Amino acid sequence: MTRTPSTGSASALPYHVPVMADEVVRWMADCPDGPLVDGTLGGGGHTAALAAATPADRPLVGVDQDGAALREARARLADAGELPQRLKLLQGSFADLRALLDAAGVPTEHGVAGILLDLGVSSHQLDAAERGFGLKHSDAPLDMRMDRDSQRPTAADLLDTWSEDELAQVLREFGEVQGARGVARALKRARAEGRLSTTGDLARVVESVQKPRRMRPGLHPATTVFQALRIAVNDELTALDRALSEAPELLCEGGRLVVLSYHSLEDRRVKQAFREGERGPERPGHLPPPSEWTQRWRVLTSKPISASDEEIRVNPRARSARLRVAERAPLVARRRP
Repeated sequence: MTRTPSTGSASALPYHVPVMADEVVRWMADCPDGPLVDGTLGGGGHTAALAAATPADRPLVGVDQDGAALREARARLADAGELPQRLKLLQGSFADLRALLDAAGVPTEHGVAGILLDLGVSSHQLDAAERGFGLKHSDAPLDMRMDRDSQRPTAADLLDTWSEDELAQVLREFGEVQGARGVARALKRARAEGRLSTTGDLARVVESVQKPRRMRPGLHPATTVFQALRIAVNDELTALDRALSEAPELLCEGGRLVVLSYHSLEDRRVKQAFREGERGPERPGHLPPPSEWTQRWRVLTSKPISASDEEIRVNPRARSARLRVAERAPLVARRRP
């Protein structure tokens, strides 16, 4: 998703230059022939960069579940002259990429040349007060849905329905929140007493129970609580797992999956999926992979790539970005029964 301006030179969109645009273009522009899919369109910065760097006959697809972001990206891309006929914009989650591409007439059975997933929350969503994604707008409602037109429960709904045990588990697993049990207890109590209805309320409740020794320098103690709730509301890790599982079936031989993650929960999943797709399931070192296993990935980044110091200086949000790339391994003909 598009974030605040960086020093990348690839995009023509002045206020929506994405994180690590040049790296993304470097890994995707020389994919085999076929469509390139930006599974997290956001403000359209990565898609604009790819449009500028690839031949005019290369099909491009932009996908985003946020209808508002999709409308704004369409307008910005058109204004910047980056909305060619070869570009299709689709609304939906990258977890449902096959169905979305099928419906749009894009070849899916090993027909896609490259897929980009830029995970996390876009600047547009962070800046929109009604979203309630963070601390910036203290009077924002506890919504946190990526798609506000969906029927998905809001953060407020889940705070009402989860037990204290369930909330504590979410905070531990999705936010690695220190003292998760005490935070969960305080949030449930405040909600029951009518003291928890905005993002500012949430921040104050967390501050009241988090000990100073548990706070990371420069990080508000509620930051990881917001992260945990947002991940749960949008079921983000399940969506990522589905996309990682489906991508090898969509990509042609030599096609690439490029993933930008922003916290360790995402990055570990990407690393594990790539490693298993390249080496097989984990097992004792002396054992070969199972006979039914076939290689799906060839990992191209032995370590994740980070943003440059200059980009981080201009855009501090790029500091946590980690980019990993894998290439679809040669396709193996299925054996006849």
